[in-house]
Amino acid sequence: MPRLKTTHDVFSAIGEPKRRVLVEQLVLKEMTVNELVDIVKWSQPTVSKHLSVLKKVKIVSERKEGRFRYYRVQPEELRPIQEWMHQFEKYWGGAMDQLDNYLNQIQVKGVDGEQ
Repeated sequence: MPRLKTTHDVFSAIGEPKRRVLVEQLVLKEMTVNELVDIVKWSQPTVSKHLSVLKKVKIVSERKEGRFRYYRVQPEELRPIQEWMHQFEKYWGGAMDQLDNYLNQIQVKGVDGEQ
């Protein structure tokens, strides 16, 4: 079976854990490749390769200033992920309510059920 290109769409691009790390860093602020290399402790070619994929699917944009290239996240390009995940929120809400109820019971009764 042929492998799906990682530049196919936003979902496949962020399927790679290293790319998610870069996105998480670039959400904080615009950075150069060298700044990212210093933070994530990967080689410059590795960071550049993953930034290239993120640029192809438009999650990250590039701005040139002098000899530097600055990268930043384009949050609106992540919307398809949010919209897809939205359908599962109804399940998480119930689980969180159950956890909240359980934690309240522990506070009232104690861990072993005694008051």
